[in-house]
Amino acid sequence: MDKITITVNGRVCRGSRGDTVLNIAAANGIVIPTLCHHYNVKRYGACGICIVEMEGSPKLMRACSTVAADGAVYFTESERVVRVRKIALELLMSDHEGDCKGPCSLNCPAGTDCQGYVKAIAQGDDRRAVEIIKEKIPLPSSIGRVCPHPCETACRRAHVEEPISIAFLKYFAADNVRNSQSPVIAKAEPASGKTVGIIGGGPAGLTAAYYLALSGHAVTVYDAMPKMGGMLRYGIPEYRLPKAVLDSEIAEIESLGIKLINNVKIGADMTLDDIRQKHDAVVVAVGAWNNMGLRCKGEELEGVMGGIEFLRKIALNEPTGLGKSVAVVGGGNTAMDACRTAVRAGAENVYVIYRRTRDEMPAEEIEIEEAIEEGVTFKFLTNPAEIIGENGRVSALKLQVMELGEPDASGRRSPVPVEGKFEILPVDSVICAIGQKVNVSGFEELELNSRGIISADEYTFATSLPGVFAVGDATNRGASIAIAAIGEANKAAKVIDGYLLGMETPYRKPFVSERDVNDIDFSVHEKCPRVKMPVRPANERRNDFKEVNLGFSDADAREEAKRCLECGCHDYHDCKLIKYANMYELDAKRFEGQKHESFVEQRLEVIERNQGKCILCNLCVRECREVAGKGILGLVDRGFKTVIRPEFQDDEIIRGCADCRACVEACPTGALKFIGNDK
Repeated sequence: MDKITITVNGRVCRGSRGDTVLNIAAANGIVIPTLCHHYNVKRYGACGICIVEMEGSPKLMRACSTVAADGAVYFTESERVVRVRKIALELLMSDHEGDCKGPCSLNCPAGTDCQGYVKAIAQGDDRRAVEIIKEKIPLPSSIGRVCPHPCETACRRAHVEEPISIAFLKYFAADNVRNSQSPVIAKAEPASGKTVGIIGGGPAGLTAAYYLALSGHAVTVYDAMPKMGGMLRYGIPEYRLPKAVLDSEIAEIESLGIKLINNVKIGADMTLDDIRQKHDAVVVAVGAWNNMGLRCKGEELEGVMGGIEFLRKIALNEPTGLGKSVAVVGGGNTAMDACRTAVRAGAENVYVIYRRTRDEMPAEEIEIEEAIEEGVTFKFLTNPAEIIGENGRVSALKLQVMELGEPDASGRRSPVPVEGKFEILPVDSVICAIGQKVNVSGFEELELNSRGIISADEYTFATSLPGVFAVGDATNRGASIAIAAIGEANKAAKVIDGYLLGMETPYRKPFVSERDVNDIDFSVHEKCPRVKMPVRPANERRNDFKEVNLGFSDADAREEAKRCLECGCHDYHDCKLIKYANMYELDAKRFEGQKHESFVEQRLEVIERNQGKCILCNLCVRECREVAGKGILGLVDRGFKTVIRPEFQDDEIIRGCADCRACVEACPTGALKFIGNDK
């Protein structure tokens, strides 16, 4: 056969006369995006994604159906090509109705594939579940215990009855695997010769260390405290997170060859510049360890302490001087940790002071419930007006009585003082748990934002100093939940890996397709109550720091995991449409308008068809006709109303679909799903 030569993107490519631009480019290692082409079937040229530009031609051409011209010069990513390809993709996405990923995953700050690991647990494969989790979270047993699970807030199972117990399932699987003889230890890439110094051994620092070590870099973590773990160790009580669990997970991280150095305070034992001189990159992940003050008279008195300070003293077994009566000011999870810890530390009367009502409390409902069970008294609609002291020590707390006024910027009704109405509460200690802030001592060289927090670029995580990056509570928005710090550190690790290899790769949020929950019929699902986590009785657990939760049984965990609705697309990781959509910055709403009718059918019995995900590439029709020789599928109707449906339903012919599956394997979007024979 005659050979020809063409040039594609500056590379000389040889091919056969009569072959297409697409095939010759592919044979020479150049990938041209296409959605409607498959090597099994005839040229079609329907999707318009594979367009290329030929030098000297005023028209763009479809690479899958254009026969290459000998000596021609083609461009697959020119400005014209990219502009038109983006339009084609935006048009396709405007009519695409499907969830690329479940809302649980999208609402997880770390982007964990919740659906994936929950399904693995349902199938009894805890090891696979942990492998999935560790793609994003290196501390699954610990985080599963303490995470306030925003994933569950978004879980669509709540529209049936209750959300899936995603966080507890995480630690169920992680505990099983961690306690087995075969823990999940990821394999690191070959050594890069680059070194990274990480300042801070909390969830953000340990996460950055883990993923940078997996990328082949030599990592050293410096931490000011006696042991690694940060807030997971010194800010989360033992009854919620046993430190033996944390120690075990940190040991797994350390096993990657990461060097852990404790009792190193920046500005006292070493300087930031010292660490910069030792490493090719530095990550600042020091967290937010200082407490916000009450800003009221008397907060300088002995017996007034911050929530994090109190929890740290308990963790270090240091004296707290609590006394018999303790007031904890605040309504978040730190306040719940502090009040429940005070009970366990021997306080007889523990009060939570909160200026709004219970409905407005940001703390998890289960934390509030368990605190009440353990004897904590909640004084809602009160706010500290003055801390009263005797001989330099707290003796009472003067409370301003409040009432709810108009909603504030967050949508919650603002508390306003009731004129002249106060209450005196005798107490021995006041614990302030109303927020945390960063101690930037030792990091004065770094640029701070208007809030006095380390400023780091949103997409590169770079600070004002070359080669120095920052993540977690110490940056930009300040203190948040551990899973948010972990998610940011994971993203930063990818960016820093690129930096160390000489590439600038800013983080870009992936583009995904999402369905409107109002378009989903949840009435078809049978109601199945959420499995409740068994806990120790309150009168027992309030007297010690042993773990409150008893953990799921194997049977309960499997049943709970089976409640998952599997909202995300089964084909997400192989979907060509979303892959190409993420190659270009799309405006998905540019062509918003009427959509094709969306429906799911199983007329092919072993194959489920989702018309909402179909892009009318016609590959399934052509595969069925040209490869399988059956012609079961066909285009129905004309113009905009065109859809693909089975043209007839002969049981004997359809029975062969289970062995064929050519249409499923060729589908570029996950519109077809093999569901097997057990209907």
